[in-house]
Formats: sequence, C-alpha cells, structure tokens
Amino acid sequence: METLAGFERYDFQGPLADGNSVSHPVYFIGQGPPIVIWQELPGIGPETIELAIKISDAGYKVYLPHLFGPLGRMSFVGNIARLFCMRREFHLFAANKASPIANWMAALCRDVRARNDGAQVGTLGMCLTGGFALTLMADDAVIGGVASQPSLPIMKQTALHMSAREISDAKAGMQAKGPALAMRYSGDPLCKAAKLDTIKDTFGDGVVTHTVPGKGHAMLTAHWSDEAFEKTIGYFNDRFASKL
Repeated sequence: METLAGFERYDFQGPLADGNSVSHPVYFIGQGPPIVIWQELPGIGPETIELAIKISDAGYKVYLPHLFGPLGRMSFVGNIARLFCMRREFHLFAANKASPIANWMAALCRDVRARNDGAQVGTLGMCLTGGFALTLMADDAVIGGVASQPSLPIMKQTALHMSAREISDAKAGMQAKGPALAMRYSGDPLCKAAKLDTIKDTFGDGVVTHTVPGKGHAMLTAHWSDEAFEKTIGYFNDRFASKL
C-alpha cells in the first residue's frame, strides 16, 4: 500500500480480557529498540504514519497496529460509529475499568519483544489509547510508556480507564522500571488538567506529567508540537539507555 511505503506487515491474533480472541494487522518500520504506537482513534491518518516514520528516523523500530478504520485518512463520524460497533474491544465510557483490548495490547508487546531478541518495548498511546500506555507499564515486556493527551473515560476527567488491580500492577511496574510520561496541551478540551491531576494523584512519582502551552489536542499528529515530540524521544532515549 502506497500510504505505508517502506513498512512491513504481519497479522497478530491475541486475547481480549473477556476470553475472546481478535486479529489485527501490525505495520512496522526502522531498526533499533522497539516502540509500539497505538493509533489515536478514529483511523490512522497520514500524520500518525508520519509520526511513526519520525520516530523510526530517531533510531527506533516502530510498530503500528491497525485496530480499525481506514489507513491514510481520517473519517471521524464514520469511525466513531465503528467504535460503538466494537464494544467487545473498547469500552469508551468505562471508569475504573479498562477496555478488553488492553489484554490484546499486552500480548502484542510480548510478541514484539520476542521478535526483537527479548528487547523490552516502549509504548506510545494517544487520545483514546493514551491511558493504555500507563496500564501496559505492568507488563514485563514494556520498558516505558508515553500517554499523550489520554482521554478515556470519555466525559469523566477525574477517573481513569483502569481497574484498581491494573493501577496496583502498573505502580509496581513503574517502581521497577522508572516512571511513565503523560502529556497534554494546556487548553486541550478533551484531556483537561483534571485528567493529568488524577494521574499524578494516583501514581505519584510513577508518572512524570508535562503540559505544553497551547489549545490543541493531538500533540504528536494533527496539532503537532515540537516540544511534545522532543519530550517523547527524550523519554524513550532515557528509558532504553537506563536498560543498557
């Protein structure tokens, strides 16, 4: 596919939390320590593909799972409709409980680790997938996570999209590996200050929070921020350097 020129692909089948199993294609590019980017829904637009290329150019092997929707373009209304049809995988409004797709994400990280000679994996979530970067800190396959503009649960900024057990396990992972990173724009209407405050109150030193001045939302794609990108690359450079 021309949109993903230079990428390779494989299909990964893994378990959901409810016992079902699903398969999604995974695209990858580059050489170096592995980082998984979770698409910011809806769709995978050209900006997300460009982000994957920029991170690979910074010295990483980037994996981009395609969870649903078109490749290379954004269709907000159509893909939100698809999200509601995918309630088995995503629970957009669930507070204090993660979506079943979190299990699949962890399984993919373990698969990526196996494909890279046991190297631990960095993970980057954005918007609807932002909070999963924190959940995945619990998994042994993951070395660090960046939560960019985490927005779930929708309509409840003072809650997290994680169960009490997931929070406890993530805290243990953060203590063992070092902190995660959570970011937002100061004027973001979807990821408000209360969200990062809740994350900080929940995890303490387990998460470094960072706010970039501005009124955008998609810090690493449609509303690009050099500061957010440099913060992200700096974070992963530090995490992988600490492992070495």
